[in-house]
Amino acid sequence: MDSAKAPVDLSHHYSRVTKNRAASSIKDFYKYFAIPGIGNLAGGLPNNHNFPFDTLEATVALPNRFAPTPNKSVDPAPSLQIHTDSSNQPTASRVIVPGTVESTDVLRKIDLKSALQYGTAQGYPPLYTFLRQFTRENLHPNVPYAGGPEIILTCGSTDGFAKTIEALSNTWIENRDWIKEREGLLVEEFAYMNAVQTARPRGLNIVPVAIDTEGMLAAGKGGLEDVLENWDDGKGKRPHLIYTVTIGQNPTSGTLGVQRRKEIYALCIKYDVIIIEDDPYWYLQYPSANSSSIAARGQPTSTDAQPGQHNYNSPKSSGYPFLDSLVPSYLSVDTEGRVVRVDTFSKTVAPGCRLGWLTAQPALCERILRITETSTQQPSGFVQSMIAELIMGPQSSDDHGRGGAKDGKGWQMDGWIRWLEGLRGNYERRMQTMCSILENGKYLVKSGRRQSISDEWSVIEKSLMYDFIWPLGGMFIWVKVELGSHPLYRKTSHDKLAHALWIHLTTKPYLILVSPGTIFSPTDSIRNDKGWGYFRLCFAAVDEEDVSKTSHRFVEGVKSFWAKKNLDDIEESIQQGVQDGCTPM
Repeated sequence: MDSAKAPVDLSHHYSRVTKNRAASSIKDFYKYFAIPGIGNLAGGLPNNHNFPFDTLEATVALPNRFAPTPNKSVDPAPSLQIHTDSSNQPTASRVIVPGTVESTDVLRKIDLKSALQYGTAQGYPPLYTFLRQFTRENLHPNVPYAGGPEIILTCGSTDGFAKTIEALSNTWIENRDWIKEREGLLVEEFAYMNAVQTARPRGLNIVPVAIDTEGMLAAGKGGLEDVLENWDDGKGKRPHLIYTVTIGQNPTSGTLGVQRRKEIYALCIKYDVIIIEDDPYWYLQYPSANSSSIAARGQPTSTDAQPGQHNYNSPKSSGYPFLDSLVPSYLSVDTEGRVVRVDTFSKTVAPGCRLGWLTAQPALCERILRITETSTQQPSGFVQSMIAELIMGPQSSDDHGRGGAKDGKGWQMDGWIRWLEGLRGNYERRMQTMCSILENGKYLVKSGRRQSISDEWSVIEKSLMYDFIWPLGGMFIWVKVELGSHPLYRKTSHDKLAHALWIHLTTKPYLILVSPGTIFSPTDSIRNDKGWGYFRLCFAAVDEEDVSKTSHRFVEGVKSFWAKKNLDDIEESIQQGVQDGCTPM
């Protein structure tokens, strides 16, 4: 990309504190520690021989533990239902992080001596090097600004988002600051509330943007253009930040196609907005969802977002058909460096790792690096070294470590991608199981007989109890409860009826817990107007053999609730829920 331009200067959006931050004099001093043979009397470092850990060891999966699903959609979708044979589980490997590796190359030195010592805020050097290469060459090989992005390791997505918000917004306190100084955060009208609850205490306006089945709307009533063009300055500054989950959106499961991304990005240029793209589910894109939706309903989930139907990495391939088949990040259209992408190991390894990374233009990464130096300093050395050894393995012949491959080498890039493919397959099969059962059970079917003067005939009535879209990604199914078809809809408040259903599902014999849409409502008006009408179901956390059983119990629970025709039954359910601690949300 010889004609690519440098990313734009975003420093006018830096918070006052961020503008004043300087490099840590202590951290800057660490570069001298690596001089071979240096007698280090300067650093306040504990002696590594006093660490109580000689090695760090774990039994780990081989990268082919789970069967992948095809990159292109298949017909019929039930052919995906190929499960790993539990009687013939793949063998595992054993990872060993050694106590000490005699190497002067910090980029190839994976040991506890370096991992458990004070380190650089950018991340453990071997892991940082691997992730930077993975990000720039495989995940996002076509970032269109000159020089490409930089990365910095974080303690997970929440940490990365919090630092980004700190870097790009000022705190605002009512009765202290002028309303004209109040900044804002644009979010989907149903949103991941941890992000909202990170921003709200800083005094940011939380500004919802309308969505459809794909995600955030660029145009139309309540869409991004409508919100920004018609912004009321009496509420504060026009928002300059977007927080968005674009693949398998939490909670709605929407997946944003490339065309919509281009439309939204054009508006961000016009109105000088920065996109914070939180993408924990990017690898979990399901090509089979569109074909299954067509088979069940005659139309795809999306005509724009179509994982598996295109090579999305053009002109430069990632080198892996799996990655090329996935709907790409906002970074793929980021001509000005306006995107901060938040990645995590929580969904690809484990949430308890508390490990992730940010990808953004270098100048912004440098500012977030300054925040990290005086806050978290770096992610856990235990976790970073274990992940590094798992993937990279021993780096020299005298390295006594052991990686995650069967032969003791690391998974390497090929193994890491194969692991991601297997995870996608594992979750796609669960999605297919749950969606198929929900699809078959969403109507309440009643049969009867009617008689006229001259004849009698049988009648079948179908009432839609709920609906949903087949998710193209993520871990969730967003169910819209069609309470208008319930016999008591006009006899009690809608939110009370919805809450009674939520409680009813938790009782025997159904014993199903779902997340009510109210807890994903970023404003009171959304919560009161429509949040009560949705449930989020997660197919990921349920054991594979239980997905079918729990899905059927959900369907049966809804059907039995539709049989309630007495208001006393509703009040009894709510009172029982209150006694059990299930208070309205």
